[in-house]
Amino acid sequence: MKKNILFTLMFLGGFFSISAQNTPEKTVEKTTELNEVAIIKTKKAIEQKADRTIFNFADQPSLNTGSVLEGIKKLPGLIASDIAGMMYQGKQLDVFMDGRPLNISTNELNAFLEGMPANAIEKIEIITQPGAEFPATSGGAILNIITNKNAKNYLSATYTNSTSFTSYDDVRWRMNNSLLLSAKNKYFGWQLNLGQNYRESAVWTSLEKQENNTTSILSTTDADRVGRNNYIKSALTFDIGKDRLLLNYDLTHNNNDSHTLGNGPDFSTNDASVSTGLRQDAVVTYQKKFENAAKKLEFKFNYNSNENDFELSPLANSSSTLDNSSNQNLYNFKFDYSQPLKLSDEGKLSFGSLYEELLFDAESKGVKNLEYRRRTAASYVELQTRFDKVNFIVGGRAEDYDITGNTDTAELTAFEQFRFFPNASAQYNFNKSINFNLNYNKKITLPSTSALNPNNTNYQNPNIDYSGNPNLQPTIFNNYEVKLSAFDYAFISYNVSSAKNQVIQRVTLNDDVVVNSNENIPEIKIHNFSVGMPIPYMLFTKGLEETMKMNVNPDTMNFLYVYAGYQYHEIPNVDTNGFWMFNFMSQIVLPKQIKFVANYNYIVPKGNYFYFIAVKPFRNALDLTFSKKLLKDKLTLSIYADDVLNGNRNAFNSYETPLLISNKMDTRKFGFSLNYKIPTKNKLAKENPNLLNKDKKEDGGILNQ
Repeated sequence: MKKNILFTLMFLGGFFSISAQNTPEKTVEKTTELNEVAIIKTKKAIEQKADRTIFNFADQPSLNTGSVLEGIKKLPGLIASDIAGMMYQGKQLDVFMDGRPLNISTNELNAFLEGMPANAIEKIEIITQPGAEFPATSGGAILNIITNKNAKNYLSATYTNSTSFTSYDDVRWRMNNSLLLSAKNKYFGWQLNLGQNYRESAVWTSLEKQENNTTSILSTTDADRVGRNNYIKSALTFDIGKDRLLLNYDLTHNNNDSHTLGNGPDFSTNDASVSTGLRQDAVVTYQKKFENAAKKLEFKFNYNSNENDFELSPLANSSSTLDNSSNQNLYNFKFDYSQPLKLSDEGKLSFGSLYEELLFDAESKGVKNLEYRRRTAASYVELQTRFDKVNFIVGGRAEDYDITGNTDTAELTAFEQFRFFPNASAQYNFNKSINFNLNYNKKITLPSTSALNPNNTNYQNPNIDYSGNPNLQPTIFNNYEVKLSAFDYAFISYNVSSAKNQVIQRVTLNDDVVVNSNENIPEIKIHNFSVGMPIPYMLFTKGLEETMKMNVNPDTMNFLYVYAGYQYHEIPNVDTNGFWMFNFMSQIVLPKQIKFVANYNYIVPKGNYFYFIAVKPFRNALDLTFSKKLLKDKLTLSIYADDVLNGNRNAFNSYETPLLISNKMDTRKFGFSLNYKIPTKNKLAKENPNLLNKDKKEDGGILNQ
């Protein structure tokens, strides 16, 4: 048994050795004039850290050829759907962009991510154990979308394009373009990223009532949709002595149209809807520098506004069925300080404070029917230290909430509380590549404004109704996790998230009208077991002994990455079943250095996802990508086919209702993408820290902007 374990660890070490050199027995000293020195650091496709998993998007055509939402859905262990929400390894995700919360969720979040091209993304961090420095409102875990790249001491430009089409019942086109410009001199640096996304899509939905061995159709819809999204991300950075001032401004505008045919008992509809949104985000950051680079002080002010309008009208009638709008403004100020401490081997002390106000208003046909106000004041302290082979993190965050508001008929249930949220983790390092983690944190999730909004911002007909719930209460989480990681890629973990007042989407039936809303359930526990392991194909052709001798880059070798996860939702007084998730990602390097990647995701049906029971797998897709680097690696060309088997077809039963909810989207698509880095004459220019964001942690932690 011990011999087998030793062989396994030695095999993993050989597989993940990035580079090695053989030292000759005799060395001859020479004097050589170096004309050029190039240091190349290979980026890892997947990287496991103590508190997060990092997925590299920029260098993976299999992830970055479509929209951000399409790329996220391919990540192993992640569930993302309109009806089930977004979850990673059993934990509800709070979505950040460049280190700042998006403050949107559910349908608005999916629409935002669908409208953003994945080739604008550098990487995605999923922080499974957010510490005290992160807002306690991060809930179970954080998905941080990092959009920015490095700037150089000269003008650089990168152009990206992705063009594809679907052909389920008709040809529909999708196209996105983006341009990244950046430069830096001795006075200031700047960066500009702008782009657009155009997409045509279709969705077919059916709602059936199954009762007394009979099936009756309540509603069928056939929707053709056109989405248009434009964005600008800009930044300026100034060096003031040793200090730094950063200015960021982001703007995103979307304009989405939909034409929907609806049929049901005694009705037939032909509707058009228009949804527009404008999101602006401005940040001012001042970073105080010290002689000791590990000592940091930062002040940040963030203003965010989000305006949305939705109108639904019958084509044969000029009057609107729905005319709803919302306006959200967020003000945030915080400071963070950290300094090293000499505790045993090493240590660090961090503390900071935050003050935030959120104002949200909603209107229906010009009548304001929701005013929501939220104030949060918080402070935290966290200590990190190491004793021999064990790393410890202990921290706590205190947050004070004052949530009030009113609808057009009544006042909301106020939430005025002071709460303390502890966190602790311990990591035992067997060596530099293998470690074992124990983690605990207490978190809270405040209801999103989209879930609170009483107005419908979705399609409806006489048998379909959507509405928010302004009286939703916050959810309290206790998260526990144990995890064994080896060589970044391989891991095995188990976690349980215990929540009180969990906010869930609920679908009920009221006199043959399907009502979609949100509600709190008193208690739920989500158990999740996950395992991931790479398997090099040379193991089958050359055997273990020869494989161990190879010193190769895993990003340029042939291998299969296997992920399996089991998730079980434990709800009191509800008989639930767990479900398995599988992901298989195969990489084969073909002749002429053409890289072929096949990615297959499958979620086993019959399991419970909160109050939904999957009749069919709600992820069943095979995606294929061929990519090749040309022009001395300046141009990357990819040809791809997503959902080639056309297997994505969702079907859910709703708990304690005779409902079957099913839908099919035109997810099978074919296309190409290209990424062209305009060459520069100054090939030896030194890379400088990111203009839009600068790492807060030296180990590649979450970005502080």
